[in-house]
Amino acid sequence: MKKTLILSLVALGTMAFAASNGYKVTLLQDSVIEGKSFKAGDYKISVENGNAVIKQGKESVQVPAREETVPEKVYSTQMRYTDNSNLQAIAVGGTHTRIVFEAPTGTHSGL
Repeated sequence: MKKTLILSLVALGTMAFAASNGYKVTLLQDSVIEGKSFKAGDYKISVENGNAVIKQGKESVQVPAREETVPEKVYSTQMRYTDNSNLQAIAVGGTHTRIVFEAPTGTHSGL
């Protein structure tokens, strides 16, 4: 019984930790990330092991990305686009975090 309780608590703690690693982001326009199209709307993005999982409802897409820490707190979410629709990076409002989507060439300028 104690073993089951401990395992349940560990599982709940792991799920809570995983849930806290995501960021809620609203795409205000249709966007392309690493060749994949996303409609304007609300998404949850989590980054781990060199990939971002972009989730809306039950659908999720995985794309190469990295998380960076910026020196100053970002007060509102900012997005960097190229060619009007190719999303390169998201600076997450209320955090010190920037999510950079890896282009095949590996070159990005700062946000």
